Amino acid sequence: MTTPTPDMHARGTRVPGAASPSAEAGLTTPPAPEATLPLSPSAKAGLTPGEVEKLHALRRMKLIATLLLVLMAVIFAVSFALQGRYPWLQYVRAASEGGMVGALADWFAVTALFRHPLGLKIPHTAIIPTRKNEIGASLGEFVEENFLSEAVVREKLGSVGVSRVVGGWLANPVNAKRLTTELASAAQGAMTMLSDDDIRGVIEGLVRTHFVDRDWSPELGSLAEKVVASGNHHLVVDLLVDKAEEWLRQNPDSFTELVSRRLPSWVPSFVDRIVDERVYYEALKFVQAVQHDPNHRLRLALDDYLRELATDLQDDPVVRERVEAAKATLIDDPRLREIASLAWESLKDALATSLAQPDSPLRQTVESTLTDTGKRLQTDALLASKVNAWVANAAAHLVENYRHDIAAVISETVERWDGAETSQKIELQVGKDLQYIRINGTVVGSLAGLAIFTVAQAVVALAS
Repeated sequence: MTTPTPDMHARGTRVPGAASPSAEAGLTTPPAPEATLPLSPSAKAGLTPGEVEKLHALRRMKLIATLLLVLMAVIFAVSFALQGRYPWLQYVRAASEGGMVGALADWFAVTALFRHPLGLKIPHTAIIPTRKNEIGASLGEFVEENFLSEAVVREKLGSVGVSRVVGGWLANPVNAKRLTTELASAAQGAMTMLSDDDIRGVIEGLVRTHFVDRDWSPELGSLAEKVVASGNHHLVVDLLVDKAEEWLRQNPDSFTELVSRRLPSWVPSFVDRIVDERVYYEALKFVQAVQHDPNHRLRLALDDYLRELATDLQDDPVVRERVEAAKATLIDDPRLREIASLAWESLKDALATSLAQPDSPLRQTVESTLTDTGKRLQTDALLASKVNAWVANAAAHLVENYRHDIAAVISETVERWDGAETSQKIELQVGKDLQYIRINGTVVGSLAGLAIFTVAQAVVALAS
């Protein structure tokens, strides 16, 4: 059996993360790849404390992976130089050689994701900075297809139980008070941003759309027709008759004085008194008759008048024109506009005062309403199911109609990023874990080199 010489190195093919020993490699130690993450000045200035910590961790892991490569190179050089004197060092040399090849290969693979290794513009390197737009588009498409779907959204919301979570949060008085404070702040901010002229313009526009520009007559006629048909106007008639009867009983002198003023001055005083009393008692008797008789002629006449008025409001052009004229007079009255303006000013001041005071009735009412709503969401199964269904339907509608627009935010945002800074930010987030690939490549390469060399030695020994 022939003893293998130092030049009898095993050869094999490389797998990801490992490499076989090559032929005579020489004693020159390979250059160590860079161990730090190059950052542009703008990127360094924009780092958050968390990103600074990640940067230190990344550099530390890069240093460890690089030192492991240097260690493999030193072991290879020593074992290569002494393997003639100590044949067993051939196995050490094979392991360290495989470790170096694996470390260099995985360093190249990891580095090629973010930049050109050693500054050499080798094809298919610096993948992230050169292809960030394609990566962003693919990421947006992935999110759209796998996350922004109605089935996924409904399943997630169903498992979460929105009403239960929201109800539990709102039922806590501390959370309800906090939300009330936030709502008050938002309302105050909105009131500060909006000018009084803008509000008046909005109110005037709403009034003009819903009142001024619309024909009141048909709607008033339809309403009057329904009121008369239902008999609800009898309540108003009863109230007016009761008040008239009460006034007559309590103010006989006022009534008789009113009658006396209408009599001629030459009428004797005793005749005046007789007429006053007679008219008073007749008026009281008439009002009481109307009060107690549902079928009194005055009531029936009033019903007929209201029915006729309801019909005329809908069909009679003359009546409709009169209503429109009255409406125009009312709307154009400066006093009405002044009252509306003062009403808004008073409302605004009252709202501002109530929103600014933590213990104001308005804020206490909102706070108690939120707390009660939270408790109901926890105890009322029907309300909870309605809220869950509403939230699920709203979310599903948004996803189905705007999923592409939502996903486009990802691709459009990535397109606006600078290529170098994008690469640096991504490496900052995942680079530490990628350094374990280099370490694993070194270890696996060493084991693969040792295994291949051992098998080769065994085959040579058996062949001889």
